[in-house]
Amino acid sequence: MQRTYAVIGDPIDHSLSPAAHNAAFRELGMDCSYIAYRVRRGELREGLESLAAAKMAGFNVTIPHKVEIMGMLDSADAECKAAGACNTVAVRGGRLEGHNTDVAGFMAPLEARGAAVRGATALVLGAGGAARAAVTGLARAGAKRITVAARSAGRAGELAALAACAAPAPLAGAGSLPPADIVVNATPVGMRGEACPLPPGSVRRGATVYEMVYRPMRTALVETALARGATVIYGHEMLLAQAMLSFVTWHGRPAPEAAMRRAILGAGAP
Repeated sequence: MQRTYAVIGDPIDHSLSPAAHNAAFRELGMDCSYIAYRVRRGELREGLESLAAAKMAGFNVTIPHKVEIMGMLDSADAECKAAGACNTVAVRGGRLEGHNTDVAGFMAPLEARGAAVRGATALVLGAGGAARAAVTGLARAGAKRITVAARSAGRAGELAALAACAAPAPLAGAGSLPPADIVVNATPVGMRGEACPLPPGSVRRGATVYEMVYRPMRTALVETALARGATVIYGHEMLLAQAMLSFVTWHGRPAPEAAMRRAILGAGAP
């Protein structure tokens, strides 16, 4: 019997998760499928009921549900509890088991690039589930100072409370944000062609700029970073890393990295 998996969120049409996971299933000859399922803000509980009725074997969670779903899980792993957010759910015996593959997925590209995190300063834009993964990972890796900038001072403060080295700042005051060794965009800004969320002067030469938006791959922030001589980590790198970890969580076997990467790059090419 075919097992079905999904990614839920809003917006969801841009997601490349179906391309990645379906490519993995084809590569390994698995009788599984993966779909994108739109669940609007404020309708998460109804969305979960629909997934249960469809007998989903598991699902990924993206904007804007990663934090809210924490209160609807039957269990949550240590990474979920540390970040206060969940992006991967395994359904076993009707129970929703929450996992967070975003923290390790976020750190993997930094580690692969040899980026120096210990003792570094960081600026994280956003206060949602993806930003929580970034702050959790950076603090754990020894960042010296993390500035959390968000439109909501309350949410920025709540996120900053996750780590002793983190402090909130208003995103509206981007021009006065402190310079950072690592800049992370954990907001959707750039997904629809918006201007760079930071003034060019906020991206300094030699910094590492981590763009979580993966479609388009070359956002205004990426273009600014390249022009300023910064090192760029693209959104598809985190997407691939966390997707592979989700695959292992559900199936208990290694993910076919090359096949998933080809699918992501092929589907997401500008």
